[in-house]
Amino acid sequence: MSLWKPLDPNVAEILNKAQDMAGISLEESVYLLRLDLCSPEVYAVMSLANRMSRESFGGKGELHFHIGLNVEGCSFNCKFCSLAKQAEIFKDSHEFSEEQLLAWAKQGQEQGADALNLMTTGRYPFERLLELGSWLRREVRVPLVANTRDINHQEGEALLAHGFQGFYHAVRLGEGVDTPFAVEKRIQTIKVITDVGLEWMNCIEPVGPEHQPEEIARLMLLAREMGATYSGVMRRINFPGSPLGHHGMITELEMARMVAVSRLAMGDVAKAHCTHEPNAAALLAGANLFFPEVGSSPRDAQSDTGKGRGQNLADCARMQREMGWDPSLPSNCFGQPQSAATESGLCSTHYHGLP
Repeated sequence: MSLWKPLDPNVAEILNKAQDMAGISLEESVYLLRLDLCSPEVYAVMSLANRMSRESFGGKGELHFHIGLNVEGCSFNCKFCSLAKQAEIFKDSHEFSEEQLLAWAKQGQEQGADALNLMTTGRYPFERLLELGSWLRREVRVPLVANTRDINHQEGEALLAHGFQGFYHAVRLGEGVDTPFAVEKRIQTIKVITDVGLEWMNCIEPVGPEHQPEEIARLMLLAREMGATYSGVMRRINFPGSPLGHHGMITELEMARMVAVSRLAMGDVAKAHCTHEPNAAALLAGANLFFPEVGSSPRDAQSDTGKGRGQNLADCARMQREMGWDPSLPSNCFGQPQSAATESGLCSTHYHGLP
């Protein structure tokens, strides 16, 4: 008996449509998300997503350096966040010093970061974020991305004026249930981001086993429809005592399948495609963007995730090179996109072992 058989004709039809970079529908996305995880069809989806990204992004591996500015027990109490006050992990509040922030920013610049993603807790003073943006803009050349609370148009324009080029924001899975925020408010902020001219950075997150394909697929299509600079998939990491911990966590393989479906859904809109936490499987499924991390993180019980779960720039760059991505190329998110992949960019077979 032959081990090989033709692909499911429905999958073949979806792939033929997706390869033209036109995106795929909600129903098609859900169909792919329901495929058996180890089926030939899933690997066909991952293969196409991989080729689409390598060709569209010119073999570029993106590194956006997450810097968590402050630690506190946040009173918004999102259930998936280790910084929530109710998690009782961080009982004292503090900001990392300017000396430490500058050291991290210069480390990012020296080690090839394509962006500095400055994350705050929900009640961090907005004026302080603007001050830090202006200061870091003078000290380093790396583009700045804000990752903070919902904003209005005036605040979006202020971010631009103070040196920020992007804003990470997502409608989270379980929004309004696992968080105190309305979906409509999150979408309004996304409109603000794009209206004022900031790059909107997005991810489908934080994915857990309890989230259904329809809910996940709707957010994938939202990213395309609203023009995300990048999207992708981030899985939920269960911190000690997490109120969502009983659901468990999805595997990196499952996340790679979702990354691939998300890449097909994004079509020609994406300038990059992310996954988190960094893993090799997703780099064969359409992802090319990693987030090395220092400072506070909603996925860690350490105040400085660089000493905990966070992976560093050198290790992330090395993983990308091992999978045929080149982090030394110019960013597609903040400059001219790579028009076509070189032969080595499509699937590099070797590198010199440098970090």
